[in-house]
Amino acid sequence: MLRGIYMGIRPLEHYIKKVNNSELKNNFQSMQQDIKQNAQKVAERIQNLGRVPADDEAVSGSMHSFMHKIMLPIDSKKIIEDALKGMDNYGVQYSEEFVKGDLDQTSKQIVEEVIDTSRRHVEYLRHLLH
Repeated sequence: MLRGIYMGIRPLEHYIKKVNNSELKNNFQSMQQDIKQNAQKVAERIQNLGRVPADDEAVSGSMHSFMHKIMLPIDSKKIIEDALKGMDNYGVQYSEEFVKGDLDQTSKQIVEEVIDTSRRHVEYLRHLLH
């Protein structure tokens, strides 16, 4: 799951560079900070469980990020739609599947907080499209 969280940081960097609207840019920056904080929480939990956390998105994530950057639309509405799709599919739905696994109560609470952050981002992006 931590690698997945890291994978959510890079697309936001692409959006931040591409979008011209300063308010939208600021909101993407805020989302990126939220995701970085979530990555830190999960990494700390992994360490507290005596494991070594991932520190990046791995090779497959890097390849996905590269393709995302190339295929990123220019239009702000399309960028918002792309962000919404990614946050909903990976930040919410994939993470909800993960939390169904065998997690202790503390880990499950942290994962739920991460998912709640993604849900807030999805709702904000949906609001922008309407």
